[in-house]
Amino acid sequence: MWAAFALAVDSPVVPPVVPPVGGVLVPLPPDDNNPNAPLEEVIITAPEPRYVAPTRRDRIGRIWAPVYINNQGPFRLVLDTGSSHAAVNASVATALGIPLTDKNQVLLRGVTGSRVVPTITVESLIIGDLQFRPARLPIVVDALGGADGVLGTDGMEDKRIFIDFRNDRITIFRSRRERAPVGFRTIPIKIVQGLLTTPIRVGTVRATAIIDTGGQASIANEAFRLAVARRTSPKDILTDIITGATLDTEMGSRMITPPIQIGDVMIRSARVTTGDLHIFKHWAMVKDPVMLIGMDVLGLFDTIIIDYKRSELQVRMRREYVDDSRFRSRLNP
Repeated sequence: MWAAFALAVDSPVVPPVVPPVGGVLVPLPPDDNNPNAPLEEVIITAPEPRYVAPTRRDRIGRIWAPVYINNQGPFRLVLDTGSSHAAVNASVATALGIPLTDKNQVLLRGVTGSRVVPTITVESLIIGDLQFRPARLPIVVDALGGADGVLGTDGMEDKRIFIDFRNDRITIFRSRRERAPVGFRTIPIKIVQGLLTTPIRVGTVRATAIIDTGGQASIANEAFRLAVARRTSPKDILTDIITGATLDTEMGSRMITPPIQIGDVMIRSARVTTGDLHIFKHWAMVKDPVMLIGMDVLGLFDTIIIDYKRSELQVRMRREYVDDSRFRSRLNP
């Protein structure tokens, strides 16, 4: 059984939870402007990073943002580009001394279903340059891996998010429309329904990818499965049960995809769970192939910059030499 988590208040969010790590990043040849951009080997020494952890063979990465609520904290909230709203666990409400009631309930929409949940109202929610005064936060059962909640994209329209896996650092500040630094690659993005989307190719199939930093693993809709399954060996497709945040379950198909090209980066041997899932119906994304790229892939980068004003994802590759060749990443394969 595979678990999947998603949240929606006014807009949906999909952080799926799927244990296996999948994919290896293989950049296409560098452009003429920077043919010899250096990369440094990543060495992980801290067993439990405070805020960001890269994807490794034995663990899928995560991004925890330090958030102050009512001037208390910081609480660690999962940065989730698939969500338009912040949400917290009941333990945060207890720490803040705010009782839970049946007033001001909202709809929690998961990958596989929906449920009504309580909310709390806080006086302030602050991370870096991002501030909400006041804010109404839904209560979620689990925000992934022991985090205190979920930090969505509401208020990020003019922000630049810098995520440094190597130095366990995340910063959020106002965008100055800066170009990608030397050694970074740029992936254009388009904001659709509050989601960060970009066109991709999966083998010869054209699809849309959603950048989902809240998802531990990648999922896709049924149209994606039908298009890609023709190019996938039957032995590489397994049947699984997906359990969402609402505890509803749906059947899904887990597959190893053909190479996925996103911008000038190639993702090989990616593992994706597909299905006729509730959340894609809610988004009206069922006709054409759509894939949510989660932290099993995003956590393979060295550094990620999300610049909302420039509508860009700026990424730096990391060179990690391990026994499993799926996780090797080098500029000149």
